[in-house]
Amino acid sequence: MIDLSARHPPPDPQGLLAGLAPSARFRHVRFGTYRPNPEYPSQDAARASLQAFLKGAQVRPGGFRLFRRAKPEGRGLYLDGGFGVGKTHLLASTYFEADGERALMSFQDLMYLIGALGMTGAVQAFRGHDLLLIDEFELDDPGNTHMANTFLSQLMPAGTSVVATSNTEPGALGQGRFNAGDFQRQIQGIADRFDTHRIDGPDYRQRGTTPAEVLTPEAFAAWQARQDDRTLAVLTHRDLNRHLLAVHPSRFAQLLDGVQAVGVTDLVAMPDQNVALRFVHFIDKLYDLGLHAAFSGAPLGKLFSETYRHGAYAKKYSRCLSRVSEMLREAGG
Repeated sequence: MIDLSARHPPPDPQGLLAGLAPSARFRHVRFGTYRPNPEYPSQDAARASLQAFLKGAQVRPGGFRLFRRAKPEGRGLYLDGGFGVGKTHLLASTYFEADGERALMSFQDLMYLIGALGMTGAVQAFRGHDLLLIDEFELDDPGNTHMANTFLSQLMPAGTSVVATSNTEPGALGQGRFNAGDFQRQIQGIADRFDTHRIDGPDYRQRGTTPAEVLTPEAFAAWQARQDDRTLAVLTHRDLNRHLLAVHPSRFAQLLDGVQAVGVTDLVAMPDQNVALRFVHFIDKLYDLGLHAAFSGAPLGKLFSETYRHGAYAKKYSRCLSRVSEMLREAGG
């Protein structure tokens, strides 16, 4: 069995740069496999917008370059919508449909790369890209607001186009998380670089289903017995949270290298928001990597306090619970 708590992955910005593509769960998605909810036409319209965006490719002297026009200015498209409406599916589909040099990453990974490489190094790393796809774009503090604005203002005029997804419309980024009004010029500068497409609809993971319950000890033991012990990691929720505080979220993929299944026992409420957000990021990585996962302990509704679930990060917590619920249904099958 793999002991996650014994793993301490070092910083690896070059390794992260080399792997900026759709993760295992989204490796086989395409525009044709997207199933928009017919009750919400904005979902099908979002797919059409992305396909039209890709058709904006033009030929420049010296060779074919996506999105490069006579005036070398990159374009921006921003998908704003709640969790579970298929934004990441559409973003990954765009990656596979596009030609030219492209990269897909989370906003958090982008912020990590800018911090690790420096602004000049990060811009240089992506300057040759035709398309940059950024998932879960969000401004949490003045630092990443400044970095995001500077990065886009240096990269996009040179010809790199950007598609971003978010739970927040671009003009409202940062609201409720810091004194966004003091940084409105930078926030508006980011927003002005994008055309926005709103995607409406409920969480597709809950269509026709009820939220899953955590596994009983007996069901967890049965799930564990079905896993390959050589690629299985099992630890208590407290041990996991303690270890995640020592590992930067950008290294969670390294932490899970070679792991195929993760079991977390004895789930408990997380009154500390720093701990809770680390757990949310960990769940996002488990989900994106397509790993098997199982959970036992406290009910999902007890993990995050009502204050957090209705605060500035409410959508993050709701997305986390939705993804855990889906993984539990998979575990029970």
